[in-house]
Order: sequence, then structure tokens, then C-alpha cells
Amino acid sequence: MNVLQWLLKKQFNYFHKPQKNHGFTLIELLVAMLLAVLVITPLMGVMISMLETDRREQAKANSEQEIQAATDYIARDLQQAIYIYDATGVDAIKSQLPTVTNGIPVLVFWKREISKDAVVTKLKDKTFYDDSFVNSLVAYYLIQDKAKPWSKAARIARFQIKDGVLNKNGSKCTKAYDTTSIFTQCPDDGFQVLNLSQKDKTLAEKMNSWTKTSQAYTQKPIVLIDFVDQSATTNNKEVPSASCPSNMVVVPTGITMTGFYACVTSLTEENRSIAEIYLRGNALARLTDDESKIIYSKAQNVYFPTTKIRVEGRSFIFSK
Repeated sequence: MNVLQWLLKKQFNYFHKPQKNHGFTLIELLVAMLLAVLVITPLMGVMISMLETDRREQAKANSEQEIQAATDYIARDLQQAIYIYDATGVDAIKSQLPTVTNGIPVLVFWKREISKDAVVTKLKDKTFYDDSFVNSLVAYYLIQDKAKPWSKAARIARFQIKDGVLNKNGSKCTKAYDTTSIFTQCPDDGFQVLNLSQKDKTLAEKMNSWTKTSQAYTQKPIVLIDFVDQSATTNNKEVPSASCPSNMVVVPTGITMTGFYACVTSLTEENRSIAEIYLRGNALARLTDDESKIIYSKAQNVYFPTTKIRVEGRSFIFSK
């Protein structure tokens, strides 16, 4: 037998020899499991902490964006205001506004806004459409309840009714304050024009005496923003009236929640209304439904983004 044959035979016998495989012992398995737990548990804790931090940061970012967007919307609305009710005025016409369950009117004002293509002019075989201006009554409510699908914090809802557009090329409106006139755009149900012809009354008295028509409102308050802070004034020791300038009054009267309130001067010497709006969100309400854990505190003020705006309305038209 030559050397090559001998090597091949040895190799062949090696591969045909039965191999012993004892596997892992119980102690080896226990040690491996213990090492896995010691390594994986801290990693899981870090991962969960990162996810929770990201969730909280996202809640704060969403609240900040929504609070700023709501503030910008209210500011644009108020820029068209011709008269903003102070606390006395809101109390005077509160009974004329729609009743909102667990809601209080905070910001109430009249504004003059454009109504596009509301005036119709017919000339022979052509019809022209022009824009018109109409008066509207707007009310912002602060609502706090436990109704689904809303949060356990508070929310702001907006209500609006507006006047119609008189035009000879229109038609009669059966539910209007004036059923004999012709409109191309009917007034909203319940809308009544302002009576500024009352003698021996100030403008504030005239505005405060406004009453709706007998028609029930069909317009409903629409939620503008949720997750508004519902914390009581006692939680953060804030006194809203102290935030107002000396020539302005806080609205509403007897405010108990500081998530949304206003400081108002109904008429300045320049015949304009001015309002400062305070709005604070509640990001904690996005993270839990536990009402005891979503109350404002200085230690968690980063979860309560706050904005403040000052808006001057238009000059009141033809009157003081």
C-alpha cells in the first residue's frame, strides 16, 4: 500500500466514525439565559424610555402647533371686528346666544365680512355678480366636559350667524327678520340686525340690548381646537384680571379656568375695540385620560404651551 492509498483510507474511516453530540447541559442553558436577561433588559429599558420621550415630545409639538394655529385664526377673525363685547356686554346678551352644555361664551363680537358674488345684477342677456359686505355675530365658547370623542381637557368652539344680502334680483326669505324684502342671500336663522337708532342710549347700551329673532338657531357651534387647559385658577395661582392692562376688563365674569380668556376694551377714544387673547394648551391630556394627571403645575409647564395676542378691530361704522 502506497502512502496515497493509506491517507485516503484513514480519511474515509474518519468520516464514517460515529460522532458524539452531547448538546448543552442545563447549567449552560441557565447561564446563557441569565446573560441574555442581563443584556436585553437594560436595552429594553432604554428603548422604552426613548419611545416614551418621543411620545411626549410629539405631544408637546402638536399642542404648540395647534395652539399657535388657533391663535392665528382668532386673530384674523378679530381683525374684522367692529365691536367686541366686554364682560358686561357678554353677560347682557348671553341669553340670546345658543346654550352650549358645559360651555361658557368667552369672546363675543360683531364683525363686518365680505360675501362673495352675493349681489346679482341683470342687464338684458347678461348677469353680473358682485361682492357685498355683511355683519356677523361671532361667539367663542370654552367647553369642558367628559363627552367623547373629546379629551378630558377643554376645547374651544366657534358660533357664527350672519346677515343676508338685500337685492331686487333675489327672492323672499320666509324665516328672515324681514319677510317682505328680497334677498339674494338669506340671513341665518335667528339673526337680527342691530338697532342703532335708539335715542338717549350709548353705543354700548345699544349693542348690549341686541336680541335674536324668534327663529331657533340652525347654525351650531363648531369645535376649533381640543386639548385646551382646563386647570382651575387655584392650580397655578394665576389671576386673569391681573394680566389685563388697566384700561381693559377680563372676560368672562367669574372665570375659573385660565386656558382661554380675554381682556377687552369695547370702545377706545379712536372708536375701536381692542382685545388681548390668552390661550394655553394641555399636552398632558394627549398622553393620559387620568384627570388627576393633566392638571397644570409649574414643574410641568413645558406641557402647557401658552400664547397671547393683542388685536385691534375696525372702527365702528358711522356711530359712537
